[in-house]
Amino acid sequence: MAYNILIVDDSALTRTVMERTVRMCGVEVSEIRMAEHGKAALDALNGFWPDIVFCDINMPVMDGLQFVQALQNSEEWHDLPVVIVSTEGSETRMEELRRSGVQGYIRKPFAPEEVAAMIQQILGVQSNAGQF
Repeated sequence: MAYNILIVDDSALTRTVMERTVRMCGVEVSEIRMAEHGKAALDALNGFWPDIVFCDINMPVMDGLQFVQALQNSEEWHDLPVVIVSTEGSETRMEELRRSGVQGYIRKPFAPEEVAAMIQQILGVQSNAGQF
């Protein structure tokens, strides 16, 4: 089975690194879409059903938490698995993310093994987690 992935981050470099990392994981990918903030990510969902979303917290226009809350308030997208990828990790913010329904958290800078393990955990597929 091939998977659709959405990557949301205001840094073009981070989006590119995450895309390459996902492809290195050995999981079959159908399509990867990228967005520079939450509003653009909501627009990217038009006609696209991702199996997993990797999303930063601190972004302009619509931040990661606002994006996740918009998904949670949507009948169509409330079950979409979101993994936060961020440098921010305060206990207050982490609790807020847990309450909002985020399924995982990866701290930047991330290792390929962390991304592979998260894909395996959420999608239930084997990846190249130990082969980096």
